[in-house]
Amino acid sequence: MSEEVQGQIKKLILSRRLAPGDPLPTESEMMSLFGVSRNSVREALKALQAVSIVDIRHGFGTYVGSLSLDSFVEGMVFRAAVRHRRGEASLDELLEVREALEAGLIGSVAGKLPPDDLAALRDLVRTMEREAAAGRVTAATDRAFHLALYRSLGNHLLSEVLDAFWAAFHRVREELKEDAQDPRVICSRHQDIVAALESTDGPRATAAMHHHFAGIRQVLSDSARTSAPDPT
Repeated sequence: MSEEVQGQIKKLILSRRLAPGDPLPTESEMMSLFGVSRNSVREALKALQAVSIVDIRHGFGTYVGSLSLDSFVEGMVFRAAVRHRRGEASLDELLEVREALEAGLIGSVAGKLPPDDLAALRDLVRTMEREAAAGRVTAATDRAFHLALYRSLGNHLLSEVLDAFWAAFHRVREELKEDAQDPRVICSRHQDIVAALESTDGPRATAAMHHHFAGIRQVLSDSARTSAPDPT
């Protein structure tokens, strides 16, 4: 019954052309609309809240949710952590997906970046330089850089998917306490990417992105070797 009511709520959102943040009918109104019990409505709403389709604000009502990919990220993080603990290459797989997406896209961005976006990337690299000098490039700066790279494409879903894989990869690394890359290397790799974009050289930008991911992959490989049990 809960799944049937979930479907009816989603159809209601679509038929009324509701957007994130718009109010939904009350529980009593949904009971009347769908001809179901209060428990069925509540179970359906809780299930939809878990995937960001609805937002239950106690004391205020129920609204269309953010429709974000947060639940997708949570699932990827937990799946990767479980598989990593079993000795499987889950982090490498996440990295491969990120590399395939970003290296496949950056060539088409080269030469087409608006001046404001290129200026934003330069500013972020300068921030990385300051952070690297202090001993650590922050995750927030790295995340902002990779989001700014493809903003000009105007594809919101693409931006959300790229960010979801970025978030999943970094959260798994943090939770598993994996070694971080040398901040000076991180800074250098991002400088190379910006330099390639400034030269409007697509193949050079693609090569710089592959080089960036190769460095991360090497750190993961080195970390795996040092943490492996001694066979003797």
